[in-house]
Amino acid sequence: EVQVVESGGGLVQPGGSLLLSCVASGFDFDDVTIGWFRQAPGKRREGVSCIKTIDGTTTYLDFAKGRFSISKDNAKNTVHLNMTALKPDDTGVYYCNVGDNWGQGTQVTVSS
Repeated sequence: EVQVVESGGGLVQPGGSLLLSCVASGFDFDDVTIGWFRQAPGKRREGVSCIKTIDGTTTYLDFAKGRFSISKDNAKNTVHLNMTALKPDDTGVYYCNVGDNWGQGTQVTVSS
């Protein structure tokens, strides 16, 4: 059974940082693409970043470039999303995705 579990969300002030984690299991972690998505209130879910676990190739949406960093730890079946210089527009539920499998999401709120 594939399981995807996110953690690390919370309330942070503008300009602050958060480290999100995604632990995924039930498949070959060493050869997949794992992505982070987010959904703000009243908006459609959008991609943030993804990483290929086989070689570490990364992709970022424009708004994430220079502020967010995705990384992997194959030994722990974990992908991290380090978010810095956070803005109120970054508020939303952040989801981890592997193929057709989604986690339950973790809430990120950026507010003073």
